[in-house]
Amino acid sequence: MTTAPDAQAEPRREQEEFRTYCRAWLHDNRPPPAPVRLPQHPIETMTRAQLDYLQAWQKRCYDAGLVGADYPKEYGGGGNKGFQRIANEEMNRARTPFLVNMIGLGMAAPTIYHHAQEELKRELLPGILSGEQIWCQGFSEPGSGSDLASVQASLTPDAASPGDFLLNGHKVWTSLAHFAQWMILLVRTSREHKHKGLSYYVVPVEGHRGVTVRPLIKMTGEAGFNEVLFEDTPVKEAWRLGKTGEGWNVAMTTLLHERGAGPLVTPAGGVGSEGLAHNVRGLIALAKTQRRNGRPATEDPQVRARIAALAIRERGLAENGKRARSGTLVDHPMRLPLQVKLAGTELLQDLAAAALEIEGPAASLYLSDERAPAEGQWPLAYMNSFGATIAAGTSEIQRNILGERVLGLPKS
Repeated sequence: MTTAPDAQAEPRREQEEFRTYCRAWLHDNRPPPAPVRLPQHPIETMTRAQLDYLQAWQKRCYDAGLVGADYPKEYGGGGNKGFQRIANEEMNRARTPFLVNMIGLGMAAPTIYHHAQEELKRELLPGILSGEQIWCQGFSEPGSGSDLASVQASLTPDAASPGDFLLNGHKVWTSLAHFAQWMILLVRTSREHKHKGLSYYVVPVEGHRGVTVRPLIKMTGEAGFNEVLFEDTPVKEAWRLGKTGEGWNVAMTTLLHERGAGPLVTPAGGVGSEGLAHNVRGLIALAKTQRRNGRPATEDPQVRARIAALAIRERGLAENGKRARSGTLVDHPMRLPLQVKLAGTELLQDLAAAALEIEGPAASLYLSDERAPAEGQWPLAYMNSFGATIAAGTSEIQRNILGERVLGLPKS
């Protein structure tokens, strides 16, 4: 894997100057309100109007140097070190819209950066960073559960194009596939060995022969997920990342970054649903508007105790984030990122559950109901939160990884 940029090696003065620049640019370039309701999370982007608005915002941030800041210039990046984290913090602080090409930025780009041939890096990375090309991930398959190594989608030689292949198979839970131009894909190239029979490719999706994308309707009523079917789909050998049969190792790079434990900081920032914050501050704001026994919910001792407990967990996550930025305080490179993924997604779920209890019967009112507290966003957040605790490995998988790879416990 290519050596990661070292945030600690960058002169402090240059980082402070970059922070000042980001803050001023975001102040002067905050986009106008979206003409449509925005989703809570990038992978829940459902309509073309939502995508157009968010894609245009990512392009502006990219042109301003806030996206891809740590990637080399020859791949469309800013050529800096330790700057992306600062840009992310400032986008969150400014509460601007999020960056929509989440899978491209967080999974495809770092995997291509570490494993693709030089020509492919130069061809694909600029479009990912700018958001002009939307990407999706082809890992999950029907019947495979969390066993990624059981992938059955396979490549066979293409008689019409020697050296290239035909892809057949079925991927599922494919977020953003309904807008994606490209997919990162794990496929079986040999059935003689479970792990060494896997290879890793990037494959065009939109308009590519033999590709069918079907939306999957979630319990929220939205369709951010899809299933993708490949039938004799042409795949060029030049689209392979890593060596044939080493797809499992390449996939580990993707998963490390998806879980926030990879060496490249993912460009990410901003908020969804037009600025609604699903954090303790948002929960307190909700409690002030709801009533318990004729008084504001914020005066109920049980509500106050529950919010306080959640605030402690939220503060702990924030302090862990600060700790992760100091090399002398990190005893294992994977510990804090994996902890943050596990604890952060479960905190989001518990925050939403607390919000529903504070709302009481009104929690049954949804987005379209004018009487719904906080525009019905908390029930939506609660339903969406289950996807967060499943994606990139369930909470149970995360605990296994922490136990085995960080604490050194015996494998289960």
